[in-house]
Amino acid sequence: MTTSRLAILLAIVLAGLSSVFILPQKLGFQPVGIELQLPEYLGAWWGHAMQVSQKEKETLGPDTEFARKEYDNGLGARVLASIVLAGEDMMTGIHRPERCLSAQGWTFAPPSARTIEVPGAGKLEVMRVQNTKSVTGPDGKPIEIRNICYYWFAGSKDLTPSHYERVWIDSRDRILGGYVQRWAMIMVAADITEAYDRFGRTEAQTDKLLTDFVAQLAPKVHKPTLQYH
Repeated sequence: MTTSRLAILLAIVLAGLSSVFILPQKLGFQPVGIELQLPEYLGAWWGHAMQVSQKEKETLGPDTEFARKEYDNGLGARVLASIVLAGEDMMTGIHRPERCLSAQGWTFAPPSARTIEVPGAGKLEVMRVQNTKSVTGPDGKPIEIRNICYYWFAGSKDLTPSHYERVWIDSRDRILGGYVQRWAMIMVAADITEAYDRFGRTEAQTDKLLTDFVAQLAPKVHKPTLQYH
């Protein structure tokens, strides 16, 4: 977030504190901007449902909703796709994937922004995170797993790759508009397999795989109210 954006956010928060008595007691939720159902088929990909752990459910708000599938293209490639839809409590209902990745033992480099062209829709900005984890291989020796994750947030009309911008938009809507966009976090991830698979993918090939996957997935889960760049 830029310095000017941060200054605006602080000004909005201060204004909200002074006008708390004129805000509606019950904020109105806007319609959900995504389909909370991942497609069974996506081009050459076939997906099957994955379970959400009880620990993850307990960490997030009780009215948080989930959709999760692992996709296989029949050629050895796999992509994990996940949607987390927050309930009324935005502070516990959704967060950056880095928190969960860290809790699962992954270490990751600083995230970077990417732009993906979605045919017929526009440009979708996502956040890219590269992760590493050491696991024990079949022979008992350690293997380093490398993974790439793309994620973004979708409200009823706004799309953003940034957790901080999502918080800024949410604060603006609550204080100035008296309403709340019910946010969802959408994430896709795939392993870089060249280290342990003779015909595995490089980092660049994995990025291409995920970029193409997102370009197909976004129109399936985004409703027409969402505004691309």
